[in-house]
Amino acid sequence: MTIGRRPLLAGLAALPLTACDRLDGSPAFRSLLRTGERLTHDTQRLLVDRSALAREFGAGDLSTVFRANGNVTAAGPAYAAHVASGFRDWRVRIDGLVTRPLSVSLDEMRRLPRRTQITRHDCVEGWSAIGQWTGVPLRILLDMVGVQSAARYIVFHCADRFGATPYYESVDMIDARHPQTILAYALNGAALPVANGAPLRVRIERQLGYKSAKYIERIEAVADLGQIGRGKGGYWEDVADYAWYAGI
Repeated sequence: MTIGRRPLLAGLAALPLTACDRLDGSPAFRSLLRTGERLTHDTQRLLVDRSALAREFGAGDLSTVFRANGNVTAAGPAYAAHVASGFRDWRVRIDGLVTRPLSVSLDEMRRLPRRTQITRHDCVEGWSAIGQWTGVPLRILLDMVGVQSAARYIVFHCADRFGATPYYESVDMIDARHPQTILAYALNGAALPVANGAPLRVRIERQLGYKSAKYIERIEAVADLGQIGRGKGGYWEDVADYAWYAGI
């Protein structure tokens, strides 16, 4: 269960809503919840095989409609022009703490080794859908650019916006290099629809759906998350106190 849009409060369902709101506004209580999140992260890293796969399904399990999460387009004339051209000139920058920064086109991405997987998307809003994703394992691109040893996180910068703020998300190197973490350009055997994040979205299969950022235009390797947004590692983490580690 969630209260509002704050998954960190899932364990407080038995409390009256007004009590939850008062607790939610308490800095000490928020600090306690963040401590619990870190404990969950550390425990899962300790007990679960870091390369363990999220469940994969068969073609007969595909959802009839794969609902879009978050924004359904990236607004603005530049993105509209990309849509009109079939994303012919779309490029993704991979930079930050790397030795060989790259700018990769969608056609170049499609020529790289690919992975196809049928997985379930679990949204924090309470719905799920099963889809078939095809894309490039992120670890292939990270090896191409030579991520430096000082880098601990990968940040996804996106073309869609919430108000004036571009969407952003991040994961640690363990999830970034996981076999099922891919930059997906196809859904259910066809080009990724605009509503689902065209031309590229990341799939972080062992975390909740908001971690799988859409409309990706830059991938940055960083040593810490303090300079990203407000310092919590993602848009919803910053504006609504979502959990940064949303492992499932």
